[in-house]
Amino acid sequence: MLTTILSRGLPASGYLALRFLTGLGVLVAMPLGLVLSWLPAVRAGLVRLANVERSQASRYLGLPVAPGSMSFKRSLWLLWMPLVAVPELFVAVIAVVGAPAALAGMVLWKLDPGNFSLMGLDVDSWLEALTLGPLQILVALGVLGWGAPALAHRHARAVRNMLAPSEAEQLTLRVEELTKSRAGAVDSHGAELRRIERDLHDGTQAQLVSLAMRIGVAKQMMANDPEKAAKLLDDARDGAEQAMNELRGVLRTMYPPILADRGLAGAVSALCARCPLPVELRLGELGDVPAAVEAAAYFVVAESLTNVTKHSAAGHVDVLMERRGTELYLAVTDDGIGGARIGEQADLLGRGSGLHGMLHRVEAIDGRLELQSPIGGPTTVEVMLPCGS
Repeated sequence: MLTTILSRGLPASGYLALRFLTGLGVLVAMPLGLVLSWLPAVRAGLVRLANVERSQASRYLGLPVAPGSMSFKRSLWLLWMPLVAVPELFVAVIAVVGAPAALAGMVLWKLDPGNFSLMGLDVDSWLEALTLGPLQILVALGVLGWGAPALAHRHARAVRNMLAPSEAEQLTLRVEELTKSRAGAVDSHGAELRRIERDLHDGTQAQLVSLAMRIGVAKQMMANDPEKAAKLLDDARDGAEQAMNELRGVLRTMYPPILADRGLAGAVSALCARCPLPVELRLGELGDVPAAVEAAAYFVVAESLTNVTKHSAAGHVDVLMERRGTELYLAVTDDGIGGARIGEQADLLGRGSGLHGMLHRVEAIDGRLELQSPIGGPTTVEVMLPCGS
């Protein structure tokens, strides 16, 4: 019971205390901010603060961090925070300090009778100490376990609702997201085409040119030196097989045949089995997955395992893939050194560019990718891919 109360009350009290500090900062900055509200930097600062508050509220409620407010006028709701900050801090202090203060008062009142208080009353006798002390403990635990969480929940809900973007702003945000993902998809598609063209030009095409030359020479030598012509034809056959293997390799990067042969679960299982590091694969119910989503999920796992093997110095990898509603959820976690970042250019350790390409591949089908990689690890790549209804 006590564990449940602490697990509910301490996060709620911490959330309310931090909101008090924010409200205090808003109160201090309010006069100057209202005078200088015509400055773009001041207006942008209030909007950013409103977005931060809404994000914190979403995290406390365990909800996805939704896009923040784009409107300065909507962000002005934040100026009401100082009005509720003081009573919310009062509740948080009672929740956290009430029970320890009661225990201290029950034990120490004798040192200075009349100057220790319990339930707001001065304590002058053991009867008062042993009566008011337990009562204050019960009240404090009630506030900690139920009062503070209820107040924090209402505060977070109110912040999310008041600072939520309007329908027009949400539409604008969505258009910006789609424009960005479309641009990323176009860039990724162009880079993929250039890579395929380079692979075909440098590999397969060179093999086919060499193959044609050998066959031509063998044809000319057929009458005068049949044995040498036969050897050239054997070499040409080997070259043809090599060219076919290289062509298959190029095709696998477009849509791996193993997906068609074994399905997404079997293909990912094969990737994990081939990884040189120990991999724990947890597969949930996947349902019907579109081909584009299958390919994206497969390449995310492949690229993630490659990155872990090359750069993370990890000893173990955990892969989770399951269906969550209308989305395919995928998470790859390693216990390596961390510090991975998404960038167009690789860092000094060669990391980043692969994650950037992975992000483009995910966004191309309207998916989401989140990277958590603090210095020292662990690193987690989470991907949510839409699968339709």
